[in-house]
Amino acid sequence: MSDALARPAEAGNSAPPRSNAVVAVLAFAGIVVSLMQTLVIPIVPELPRLLDASASNTAWAVTATLLAAAVATPVVGRLGDMFGKRRMLQVSIALLVSGSVVCALADSLTPMIIGRTLQGLAAAVVPLGISIMRDVLPAERLAGSTALMSASLGVGGALGLPSAAFIADNFDWHILFWTSAVLGAVAFVLVLLLVPESEVRTGGRFDLVGSLGLSAGLVSLLLAVSKGADWGWTSGATLGLGTAAVVILAAWGRYELRTGQPLVDLRTTARRQVLFTNLASVALGFSMFAMSLVLPQLLQLPEQTGYGLGRSMLTVGLVLAPQGLVMMAMSAVSAGVTKARGPKVTLMIGALIVAAGYALNIVLMSEVWHLILVSCVIGAGVGFTYGALPALIMGAVDPAQTGAANSLNTLMRSLGTSFASAIAGVVLAQMTTDFGGHALPSENGFKVVMAIGAGAALLAFGLATFLPRHRAAVATAAAPGAAEPVEVSGAKS
Repeated sequence: MSDALARPAEAGNSAPPRSNAVVAVLAFAGIVVSLMQTLVIPIVPELPRLLDASASNTAWAVTATLLAAAVATPVVGRLGDMFGKRRMLQVSIALLVSGSVVCALADSLTPMIIGRTLQGLAAAVVPLGISIMRDVLPAERLAGSTALMSASLGVGGALGLPSAAFIADNFDWHILFWTSAVLGAVAFVLVLLLVPESEVRTGGRFDLVGSLGLSAGLVSLLLAVSKGADWGWTSGATLGLGTAAVVILAAWGRYELRTGQPLVDLRTTARRQVLFTNLASVALGFSMFAMSLVLPQLLQLPEQTGYGLGRSMLTVGLVLAPQGLVMMAMSAVSAGVTKARGPKVTLMIGALIVAAGYALNIVLMSEVWHLILVSCVIGAGVGFTYGALPALIMGAVDPAQTGAANSLNTLMRSLGTSFASAIAGVVLAQMTTDFGGHALPSENGFKVVMAIGAGAALLAFGLATFLPRHRAAVATAAAPGAAEPVEVSGAKS
């Protein structure tokens, strides 16, 4: 067998019953979470009017979700390893449903922020789903299934945006959140009925101090990054939060290295395969999100600018929708390459495709079909990379640590998207053109952001070259205490 994924089950085990159903349900849950993240996008410009609040305050409806997701992802992943991954998956989906209902009933800012915070706490669904797959699926199904689960993030976002735009344009905006609640409830029931609980657990004591320290550090960092443009990058608030993040995270790392049962095993994350996979994930998260910032603006800016296409938000969603389908199709190809050549090669191929997509966008940006082509090329690359990342992580950690390890990797991608938003925002704010007395991002500004996106993808490629070579077969001890994967046969690192 050429699968590079380490897993607790024996290679000869027969397939568990309903394995197709398990994969379908977990992928559906991932799509629902991704839909939740995109449903609010079409109504963001209208939120000040809808909630009778200022634009700076309604921006917290987006920021709160980002912060909650960053805090919840590593914590819930660790709790899944300790107390059961399906159990924590159900808790996460229940929080999504609760938050959706709160938002659906909201007519003012405070309940909207509370609801969006609850929705953000569901962000661990995808890494938990991947970890469940490792524990319950036969080895030959694992590469393709985890690639599909990773692709569900892009699929949900691509399909959710045009659907949300259509609902927002034609119906009451509260229906967006009722839709999210219903889909979440369906996912909860399907998980309850069809997904088995993993028997791989660590037990032990939950690291409360470590979780509080990591949460405080991440909130400080992400607030400084996401609000720096509004507050001023040299303002006291931005610099203070940035400094606090560095100090808190440094102290947190020192504590985690000394405690017996840490929230994040930093010694494991320092292994070459885990470390460089996570670093590449930051770069890929940056690269993927840069496209999400550029393409919608190019489509919506007035045609009179000479480079804008003057299209509606619904058109934006329809242009980006094929990207999700391409990502899903590429997940199967990604799994095949991973089985044949290893996830390192898959990751490197995907990074190069993403870079090529941005390079293409620099010269093709004047027609709608240009942007459809670009989004599909970049989507193909993302489908490759997002299928390889969990394979690399799970091939280097003990089975009992997969929930925490996959969740940390997801967090790294989220940090990349936050950095992309901040850097692209600075570039587009500095490189402007005057249009009827208003400063709009210039064509060259968009091209610079695309070049940065291509550079981030090439950085991910470079980081991937430091990963160990493909291992022909890897097995792990089933005991939760096993510290290292055991190489059955492999190449040099």
